Amino acid sequence: MKLTYRVLVFYFYQYYHKNMYDEEFDRITQNTSIMGGKPCIRGMRVTVGMIVGQIGAGVSIDELLTDYPYLEKEDIMQALQFLKKARITV
Repeated sequence: MKLTYRVLVFYFYQYYHKNMYDEEFDRITQNTSIMGGKPCIRGMRVTVGMIVGQIGAGVSIDELLTDYPYLEKEDIMQALQFLKKARITV
C-alpha cells in the first residue's frame, strides 16, 4: 500500500479524534467522508458549527429541537461543550 499524504492525514485524524473525544463526547463524530470531516452529531449531516451558529443567531434550544426533530437536547448540549473544549471556530 502506497502511503500518500491523503492517507496519512486520514489515519492521523481517525486516531487523534478517536482518542481525544470519544469518551467525553459520545454524540460527536468526525468522519472524513461525512461533511468533510467536520464534527457532526451522531454521524448525521448536522455539524457542531451549524448548531452553535444557530444558537449564536438567537435560536433557542426548543426551536432547534422543533426544527430538527431528529436531534435531542443532549446533542445540542454536547455540541456547545465540544465547542468550548475544542475551541473550533464557526
